[in-house]
Amino acid sequence: MAGLKLLFLGTSSFALPSLRTLQENFDVSAVVTRPDRPAGRGKKMTASPVKEESLKHRLKIYQPQDRKQLYAVLEETRPQVLVNVAFGMFLPENVLNFPPLGCINLHPSLLPAYRGAAPIQRTLMNGEETTGVTVLYMTPQMDAGDIILQEKVKIEPGENFGSLHDRLSSYGAVKLQEALSLAARGTAPRRPQDETAATFAPALTKKEEKIQWSWPAGKIYNQVRALAPRPGAYTVYRQNRLKIWETAPLKTAQAGLAADLLTLPPGTVCQVNRNYFTVTTGAQLLKILLLQPAGRRKMSTADFLKGNELKVGEKLA
Repeated sequence: MAGLKLLFLGTSSFALPSLRTLQENFDVSAVVTRPDRPAGRGKKMTASPVKEESLKHRLKIYQPQDRKQLYAVLEETRPQVLVNVAFGMFLPENVLNFPPLGCINLHPSLLPAYRGAAPIQRTLMNGEETTGVTVLYMTPQMDAGDIILQEKVKIEPGENFGSLHDRLSSYGAVKLQEALSLAARGTAPRRPQDETAATFAPALTKKEEKIQWSWPAGKIYNQVRALAPRPGAYTVYRQNRLKIWETAPLKTAQAGLAADLLTLPPGTVCQVNRNYFTVTTGAQLLKILLLQPAGRRKMSTADFLKGNELKVGEKLA
């Protein structure tokens, strides 16, 4: 399918497997990514992961500031199809209508479920056991276009955002190649989405990063893994922020604790073990396995406890 001329739009690391696959199998006329932005403590101007990857392959790169500049890129490159993978800009109708074979998007959920900016995180937060990837035609309505291909993916026990993100990006690259091959032959299916089954995955807020100990242990467990390895869920310990990176729910009956410890208010340390400590929640208990004190590196709870005399009855806020 080397003759199919496409324009690739992408910014985040989720797009990298797709870019690598497509540039090996199709004619990627150019890559469009978001402008360099300041990052890190020094606010150094930093290129997107897609730009860095494109430079390795010596692909032509455009970094439009707005939709008008994006349309000018299409006029210059004249692609047959536009491919969008985690680009990060809403595409107006004049862009969507430009390529003769349309605009195709890769989305990390089984649409119409979890439309929006944070499908992987919301899937984990809700404790789903399966998810998937969808390749679809783009329309002005967000993630609502006709479906070309989908693949269902099982969420592994204990999987967090980072590992699921990477697996879905790899699955998605394969499905995207399949869909473009079908589009090039004029045989790509178009299956309308069931609007009555649509659910939404809005972007995460800063407020959602703070652990609410009044929640059940299972819900906090899902919150922690949905926010790992970034931006991280946190609590407050001795007036300092403490990020929690890995946990395990524990039924009260399995803890082997005295009844008075099991009835401590949510957020109270009720057990300190050599390798972990346990906290009360709104329902059941939560073992803390991996954490990060303010200004320090991530560490196992075992290492944390070597230098911190945590006591039963201490409160996390």
